[in-house]
Amino acid sequence: MSHAGHRIASRVNWAERLPPGPCVLVGEHFTPMDAELVAKFVPGRPKTIGAGAYLKHIPANPNVGPNMLHGDVTDPGVQSQLKEALAGGNKVCVLIDAHLTKGGDIPQLIAALQIGAPIVPIYFDGPWSNRYKEGVEDYLLPRRGDLPVSLSIGHPTDAAGYHAALLALESEVWMARKRDLQPLSFSMVQRLREDPDKLALADPVRGDVSRIKALTGAVAIARAMRKRWGEQKRVGILLPPSVGGALANMAAILQGRTVVNLNYTTGAEGMECAVKQAGLKTVLASKQFLRKGNIQPPANVEVIYLEDVARGIGGFAKLKALLAAKYLPYRSLLSFAGALREASMDDDHAVIFSSGSTAEPKGIPVTHFNIVSNIEQAARVLDLDEHDGLIHMLPFFHTFGNFLLWAGLHWGAAMYFLPNPLDADAVGAMAQKYKATILVATPTFFQIYCKKCTPEQFASLRIIVAGAEKLPQPFAARWLEKYGVPIWEGYGCTECSPVVGVNLPDYRDQRGSLNGGVGRPLPGIQIRIVDPDTREPVKRGEPGLILVKGPNVMRGYLDAPEKTAAVMDDGWYTTGDIVKQDDDGFLIITDRLSRFSKIGGEMVPHGKVEEALHAAISSTDQIFAVTSIRDEKKGERLAVLHANCTHEIEFVLNELKGQGLPNIFIPKPRDFVAVEALPVLGTGKMDLRTMKRIAEERLNGG
Repeated sequence: MSHAGHRIASRVNWAERLPPGPCVLVGEHFTPMDAELVAKFVPGRPKTIGAGAYLKHIPANPNVGPNMLHGDVTDPGVQSQLKEALAGGNKVCVLIDAHLTKGGDIPQLIAALQIGAPIVPIYFDGPWSNRYKEGVEDYLLPRRGDLPVSLSIGHPTDAAGYHAALLALESEVWMARKRDLQPLSFSMVQRLREDPDKLALADPVRGDVSRIKALTGAVAIARAMRKRWGEQKRVGILLPPSVGGALANMAAILQGRTVVNLNYTTGAEGMECAVKQAGLKTVLASKQFLRKGNIQPPANVEVIYLEDVARGIGGFAKLKALLAAKYLPYRSLLSFAGALREASMDDDHAVIFSSGSTAEPKGIPVTHFNIVSNIEQAARVLDLDEHDGLIHMLPFFHTFGNFLLWAGLHWGAAMYFLPNPLDADAVGAMAQKYKATILVATPTFFQIYCKKCTPEQFASLRIIVAGAEKLPQPFAARWLEKYGVPIWEGYGCTECSPVVGVNLPDYRDQRGSLNGGVGRPLPGIQIRIVDPDTREPVKRGEPGLILVKGPNVMRGYLDAPEKTAAVMDDGWYTTGDIVKQDDDGFLIITDRLSRFSKIGGEMVPHGKVEEALHAAISSTDQIFAVTSIRDEKKGERLAVLHANCTHEIEFVLNELKGQGLPNIFIPKPRDFVAVEALPVLGTGKMDLRTMKRIAEERLNGG
C-alpha cells in the first residue's frame, strides 16, 4: 500500500471473525488509508460511506473510488445502495466521525439504515500520531519505520451491543501492538537523530542542548559508567529535573538497565528503604544538588557523583561519542554505549515508588510496553507533536515526571527543566523565554503559579494538564479568566504508567471535556466501576470503585506477591478510587477509598467535606485538609487541619451548616487544628499520612 510517496505496510487482524454473509462494518475513520484497507482486506468489494470531511482525503485508488458512496448515511439514495448491497449478500462499511465519543450514536445510525444484518466493529491502527491531524505527513508522527497500518475485526453484534464490542476490540488492538513497538532506546535514538540541531533539552545551568548533543552526552555518560555500573540491572539516580538528570536516565536506558530515581523528599531513611527494596548497589548523584538541597544521600549504597564522571570524559572520548551518536547503526550504538542487552518491550525501564501518601511506599516496575503504550495513548487523543515545548519541573521519581521525560523524547518535544516546581518566578520566566506550549503540574503547584505568573509569561501555552489530586473548580475558573487557556484535569496512578483519562479539546462538534471530570479513558484502556464490597457493577452514573485494565497497567509490585494479589485480578487493577461515569463516558472522581471515614457505620468522604469548607469561605486556595482520627464512641471522627484561615472557626461552621450537609459530615469545633502549612509531598500531593499523624498527636495525644 502506498500513499503520498510513502510505501506503507498493511495487514488485517482477526479476519476470521467476519460473518460469511452480509453484515455492516462500522468504525471510526482515522486516516486517508482507512477506506483502502477495507477495500483490500474485506472480500466482496463492500460499499463504503464516510463523513464529508473524510472524503476529501480519500486517495485516488481504483479499488476504493467506485465503491465509495458520497452523501449522508441518512440520505435515501445512499440507504438504498447500502440495502441493495446487503440484499445481494454483500458487506457494507460505514466510517463514522466519532473520535471522542467512540461511536456512542451508532444505535441511532443503524436505526436510520433500518437493517437487520449483524454489525461488526472495526478498528484502524498505524504509525500516525493523533486524530487532530490531516494529511499523511502528519499521520506518520511520532513513530516512523515499518509499523504497519492495520484493520482489526471485532466480534459481530447488534446496534445495542456495538459500543461495548468496539471498546473490547480497541483493547485487543492495543495489547497486540506489543509485537510492533520498539523500546524507549529506539525511539529516543531515532528522534534525536532527526533534525539534529533542533533544541532538545534546556535548564538554567546547562543552557540549550541540541538533539545531537543530547544523544552524544547520553552516550558519553553511558560509556563512562560501564565499569561503575558493571552487571547491575537496576541503577539508582538521585538528580533533579535537569539536563544532567535527563542524560543520566538516557544513558541507563541505552544500556538496557532499569532506572530507579530516588525520592529525595523522603529523606535518607526513605531513600534507604527504596534502595533496599530495589537491590541497588550504586546511586548516581550530584554534589551541587545535594549541597543546595541539603540532602543527605542514602547510607546503604555507593554514591557516584556526576561531576566526577563528567570530568573523566576527555576530548577524545567526547569526539568518539559524537561520531557514534551521528553515524553508528542503532544496535552498534547500543553496543558502543556499553549495553548489557537490548531491552525488550517486557523489560522494566524503571521502578517507581508510590508516593507513600497513605501507606509505606511500594516499588512499581514499569515496562517499556507500559510506558510506550501510555505515551501513545495520550498522543492519540491530545494534539501533541514534535513542535511542542514542555516545561518539565516534576521530579523524575514521580510517575508523571517519568512519563513526561520519555514522552518528550519519544514524540520529539523540547523539554525545559527546572529543579524546583515551587519556584513560580522561574516557571513563568522559562515559559516566556522558550514560548513553551505544554505545562503539566499538580493543582497545588498551579495555585502557586496563578499568584505570581503573568498572562504574558503563559501566553504561548496551549495544553495545560493537572493531575495527582482533584482540581478545585472555582480555582479552575479563576485560572481560565486570568490566562484564557483552561486547565485540562486528568487522572492516573503509578500502577497505570500513569495516565488513565484526561479532558481534551473539543473535536468538531464533539465535547472533549467536563468541568469537574477527568475525561474519558484513553484508547485501549478498559474500566469497570463496581461496588467496593460486592464487586458487582454499579449502574451508570452511580459512584463505585474503579478497576482498570490495559497495556499500561503494571504486572505487579516489586517482590510483593501478596500486595499484588490484593489489587490485581486477571489484569484488572483495583485503584482504590471512588468514581462515577456519566452518560457521555466522562469519569468523575468522588474520592479515594482511603479518604473515607466510617463514622457510626456511615461512610463520610473527606473530599466532599473539604470542598464544602472551601465553599463556606469562598476560597479557591487550599486552606483546609480533612483527615480522621480515632474515636472511642463512633470508631472515627473527622479532623480538619487549616493554614492561613482568616475566618473564625465558628463562622466557618455556621456557613458549612447552611450547605445542607448531613450532620455527620460536619466536624466539631474542637477538631480543627491550626498549622503553619498543610503537609505536602515533594510531588505536590497532600501528605495524608502526615496529616493523620498531626491530627492524632494534637487531638488524641499521639
